Amino acid sequence: MFWKTISFISLGALAFAAAEKYDGPVPPKPDIPYLLHASNLIETESGQARSEKNGAVISGASSPARTPLSEPIFIMDARSISPERLELARLEVKGGNREVTLSGGRRRGGSRFLHLAVTPLGGHLFKIEADEPLENGEYALSPSGDNRVFCFEIY
Repeated sequence: MFWKTISFISLGALAFAAAEKYDGPVPPKPDIPYLLHASNLIETESGQARSEKNGAVISGASSPARTPLSEPIFIMDARSISPERLELARLEVKGGNREVTLSGGRRRGGSRFLHLAVTPLGGHLFKIEADEPLENGEYALSPSGDNRVFCFEIY
C-alpha cells in the first residue's frame, strides 16, 4: 500500500511538471526581459538610469516597448541577471524624462516597488509576471542595486 501511494504521488508530480512545460517563444537575446503577447515577444527598452539624490532618471518621455496588458508577463533567458532580484517601479514623466523617486526603498512619499512573481521554465528561461494590476503609464524593471533598466509602457 505504501509503494502504491508513493507511485501515485510520483505520477501526479510528473503529470504536473509535464503540464507546466513551456513551449512558447524563446528570447533571442539573453538577460533582457521580453513582453509576452500570445506567441510574440516584444523586447523591453534597455538602458541605464542616472542616479539622482532621491531616485533615478531615464532619458526620454516614453518607451517604444508597449503593452495593453495590465498584468504583463515577461520571458527572460537569464544568464548574468538573477530574475529574483528584479524590481518593478512605476515611472513619472517630468521634463521629457522618466523618473522614479524612491524614499527608503519602499512606500514613503516616493514610488514603491510593485510585486513580481518569478517562475522557472527550465534551463535559463524564466517567466516574470506583475503580481498585481498596473495602471496605464511608464514602468521599469531593474536588478536590485543596479542602474540597468528595462522599460515598457502600459497603454
